[in-house]
Amino acid sequence: MHKLARLDQKYVWHPFTQMRDWARREPIVLARGKGAVLEDVRGKKFLDANASIWTNLHGHNHPKLNAALQRQLKKVAHTSALGFANEPAALLAERLVKAGRGSAGASPSRTKLAKVFFSDDGSTALEVALKMSYEFTRRTGRSRAPKFLSLQGAYHGDTVGAVSVGHIDLFHKAYGGLLFKSDKVMSPNCYRCPFNQAKPERADARVTRKCNWECVGKVEAKLKQRKYAAFVVEPRVQGAAGMIAHPEGWLKRVAEAVRASGAQLIADEVMTGFGRTGTMFACQKEKVAADFLCVAKGLTGGYLPMAATLTTQAVFDAFLGEYEEFKTFFHGHSYTGNQLGAAAALASLDILQGSESKMKRRGLEKQLRDELQTLWSLAAVGDVRQEGLVAGVELVADWRTRAAFPLKARAGIRVCEAMARRGVLTRPIGNVIPLLPPYCTTQLQLRKMVKALRESIVEVLGETGC
Repeated sequence: MHKLARLDQKYVWHPFTQMRDWARREPIVLARGKGAVLEDVRGKKFLDANASIWTNLHGHNHPKLNAALQRQLKKVAHTSALGFANEPAALLAERLVKAGRGSAGASPSRTKLAKVFFSDDGSTALEVALKMSYEFTRRTGRSRAPKFLSLQGAYHGDTVGAVSVGHIDLFHKAYGGLLFKSDKVMSPNCYRCPFNQAKPERADARVTRKCNWECVGKVEAKLKQRKYAAFVVEPRVQGAAGMIAHPEGWLKRVAEAVRASGAQLIADEVMTGFGRTGTMFACQKEKVAADFLCVAKGLTGGYLPMAATLTTQAVFDAFLGEYEEFKTFFHGHSYTGNQLGAAAALASLDILQGSESKMKRRGLEKQLRDELQTLWSLAAVGDVRQEGLVAGVELVADWRTRAAFPLKARAGIRVCEAMARRGVLTRPIGNVIPLLPPYCTTQLQLRKMVKALRESIVEVLGETGC
């Protein structure tokens, strides 16, 4: 075993990892990267098929991002945002507001994004939005004890507030005694829709009947039961729920219902933002204007932990007052508005908004769709979901009944281990295998990613299909 692997197993506690399993085998110790390729300490190369947990947009060791960080390092690495401003953060806030407004189309002035609050990661970006929405709801007289509504299977982070609006018991049931109560409503998971009684069709397991939008009706009914502070949602795709792609039009319909109810809309674009779903933000696809836009992960191109919560002038104004009134937003982080993170984010936005990057993403999205079609013939593949450059392949014990593999079978884990042996890295979400390639991925690399997935499914679960 490599000495670094031994040190890791002796001292490091990994997130979302059963450490007894971790200690049973030598871990992959990654040492360097270039583009879509990562290399371990033994010199073995791997394709980064989940963009380092959905963060790395343009590839590792990108010359433009490296140069941006080097320029900023010659000035200053970090100064406090408590009482001081800095150049990169101010420039980045302007860019984010303009990008966020563009995502909503011709939105009313009251819902136009106008202010940016910086934080450290996706969880804290959501925490900021929840606190702001909670206090805004109280100060405007809508409710004295505001509550939040989110989707079944929702995951919005691991801070206490973010966990409170999450509804994945597998992850967070143990913390029930720490959390505030929030309500949940049916997720628009077409593949496992309880109203869809049609038999699966192998051409596309999701679309099997005419949809009557029962899932929208459930949200509308829930919104009539109480005055919610906000509805929290990952637009278009629920990531940790299993890369659940929402049907076209669902987001717009639900956003209209939320707006009509008087509640606010919190868009969790931590995973879906910055071109991942095909547009700068996923809300753009349905011209939805959110009261809060939460971003992280790809914000800095996968280089540094940084997040932002964008909100409206109306929310900002609710916290204005005289010093002695204590209407200040009492929340912050030591590294808020960090210069290095902001410099990387500005460089990342330059790349993202360039015509070359946009064209590359469109081509990669089409190729991914074509490559994924090769998986439908496998008996263990129940559904193949794609939204832009987000893909999720759901493994099932029986595609005819949609029966899931039991957790004890470790189906997703074993398939990903087999993929790693073939030089492709990704991490399962239960029985769902995600593929989120960096935008610099070549055609040959993308083909290898999907081929490794197909071969690994066959190796682990068998090939017999329909």
